[in-house]
Amino acid sequence: MGAKDDKKRVKKLKSKKLEAEEELNNVQEIDAHDIVMEQKSDKKRGKKVKSKKAEAEEHEEELKRLQEKDPDFFQYMKEHDAELLKFDATEIEDDADVEPDTDLEDTEKEGDDEATKMEIAKKVHVQKTITASMVDAWSKSIEDEAKLGGVRSILRAYRTACHYGDDTGDDQSTKFSVMSSEVFNKIMIYVLSEMDGILRKLLRFPEDTRGTKETILELTNTRPWKNYNHLVKSYLGNSLHVLNQMTDTEMITFTLRRLKHSSVFLAAFPSLLRKYIKVALHFWGTGSGALPVVSLLFLRDLCIRLGSDCVDDCFKGMYKAYVLNCQFVNADKLKHISFLGNCFIELLGTDISAAYQHAFVFIRQLAMILREALNTKTKEAFRKVYQWKFIHCLELWTGAVCAYSSQSELRPVAYPLAQIITGVARLVPTARYTPLRLRCVRMLNRLAAATGTFIPVSMLLVDMLEMKELNRPPTGGVGKGVDLRTLLKVSKPAVKTRAFQEACVYTVVEELVEHLSQWSCSVAFFELSFIPTIRLRSFCKSTKAERFRKEMKQLISQIEANSEFVNKIRALIKFLPNDLAAESFLEDEKKAGKTPLLQYAEIIRQRAQQRNESLVESDVIVGENSAVFGKNAPSSDDEDDEDRMEKGAAAFNSSWLPGSDSKEKEPEEEKTKKKKRKRGGKSKTEKKQDEQGLGEDDVVEDFVLSSDEEEEDLFDIGGDKDEDDAVDEIADPETKTSKKTKGTYKTWHKAYKKTKKKKARVAS
Repeated sequence: MGAKDDKKRVKKLKSKKLEAEEELNNVQEIDAHDIVMEQKSDKKRGKKVKSKKAEAEEHEEELKRLQEKDPDFFQYMKEHDAELLKFDATEIEDDADVEPDTDLEDTEKEGDDEATKMEIAKKVHVQKTITASMVDAWSKSIEDEAKLGGVRSILRAYRTACHYGDDTGDDQSTKFSVMSSEVFNKIMIYVLSEMDGILRKLLRFPEDTRGTKETILELTNTRPWKNYNHLVKSYLGNSLHVLNQMTDTEMITFTLRRLKHSSVFLAAFPSLLRKYIKVALHFWGTGSGALPVVSLLFLRDLCIRLGSDCVDDCFKGMYKAYVLNCQFVNADKLKHISFLGNCFIELLGTDISAAYQHAFVFIRQLAMILREALNTKTKEAFRKVYQWKFIHCLELWTGAVCAYSSQSELRPVAYPLAQIITGVARLVPTARYTPLRLRCVRMLNRLAAATGTFIPVSMLLVDMLEMKELNRPPTGGVGKGVDLRTLLKVSKPAVKTRAFQEACVYTVVEELVEHLSQWSCSVAFFELSFIPTIRLRSFCKSTKAERFRKEMKQLISQIEANSEFVNKIRALIKFLPNDLAAESFLEDEKKAGKTPLLQYAEIIRQRAQQRNESLVESDVIVGENSAVFGKNAPSSDDEDDEDRMEKGAAAFNSSWLPGSDSKEKEPEEEKTKKKKRKRGGKSKTEKKQDEQGLGEDDVVEDFVLSSDEEEEDLFDIGGDKDEDDAVDEIADPETKTSKKTKGTYKTWHKAYKKTKKKKARVAS
């Protein structure tokens, strides 16, 4: 019976504590108008309004007297539920005793009401001001005494900081709303740096691991989670809000880096998880500096820890963001696109089986676009294939297959991918699309090297050498240097220049050497190099340029030398070509690079690198570590805490702070651009973009991912049309249409009349 009585008394104490906490929340949520009305009604009834803090102090004294009155029950409480004995009256804020006025008449004057309202408004305003001493007191109570009240108070202040500047109207119900920039900085740094550890202690999270989805699911069934899960949701929800409001890159980077440690808790909040994925994808696709790298690490951490809950959304969203960034390319943007592609390939490695499913779907989409172009043979269908988005998607999946070629999941997509690339290369076999064909050849060489599969690339290359533009003298002069890596199509005047001919021939030689060197140690090298050698001799005879003839003779001699080297050793072997021993043929020589063609390939690579460096005027380094993976990347995802604190302290002292103007000043370059646009002129950079074929449509818009909307066509070519497109090259004669704008004939007729009058004057 004694145990039952003790349990009943424990329940009573718990109910008292819950009532006190509820009263505390009610006091925090009550607004100024409610305070005035309560005081009025109490004064009319002649009752004394008792302070909530006084009630809390009485309850605390009762707990102290309990030890003297009933020590056995006190000991029982200490063993079974010590939290009830840790009641602290200081956590309850004093709402001040309001003395009754029995002589107060029922009809009070309006002036007295207004004065009372002003006093209460002042009192509420004082309560809502956050000072640095309050933040220090809260943090000290958390660190030294592990008080729950301090955690709640600092999270309320954090919510106020995250929602600072929001339009709350006349709502006075918020607990805090006023703070200085110093206090704002202190709250943001403390909460983002320490709250993850505080919440893990409250939830009794396993210390030996950072957690997975299964750990969180087990944790949701425990009592600490039921008591404190609202604190976790408040922290993650307010952090998401502030991420959407921030504009400074350093602040976003610091916030996202710190939130990565708490990302495992998102497994319990699916709606927040989807929103965090959208925000991180947006920052990855549109951010600058270190932000894309931090966003990638955040998404990668989510995929590893939460698995299938977010893998599909991350893969789809990142692929879409990559496509949007690949619409236009120049020499400066190549590194950034390469960085984004490396990020996507890195993320695919978190779940290879899911990566195969997405690769199959997206590669099939590319195949359907190519099939439409082959069947319809219209200008619009060709444009869908011959655009940067399509080509970069092919390069992306080529890189993915090459990166994970040792794993069996992605190897099945190598064959259809090679078929699509070959079809794209042969779609429009004209000289103007030579850069595109060379990109396709480069992709095929990469696939062949990674998978160890022979792909007949040599025919694509030698066909280019037989084009009439490369076999006749240049009529357009020397011309500017042509960087074939940054082009898909060359203009008509550029095709007739000497620079274009040299770039084409030298690049064909480089790719042909790369292809043949991969099989320079094959037992069948003589057979697979026989036809290319004959075609090279034919070009050597037909070309009139001595420099090209010299280049071809040197290449032919190296191929013949390698054939002799292989044939000598092949004459001594006894196994058949289909035996497994054929795979180990000249394996040691291949590793050592002793064959003539491998040595020549090394010289050609160095020459190509020097030629490419001379064409590129400037390089753009994207990301915190210049967008480099592998050896040059950071050794671990976690950085030193001191470094993070320094970056955070610097981050939250910039633009987005209380009392500062949220609108950033426009750079001087933007102002000058706007002035020139008003006058109708163009800046130097705009003129340079026009020369390179880039216009106002080359701006990539911000990426917005919405799973509710219908799937957009990523390869839509609206606004991606080339006015200088050769209709006779990519459309049938039946589809040719004459494009005449209004007033064309009138303007021509006026000009003709003027020239006629001038000739008459000269004759007279």
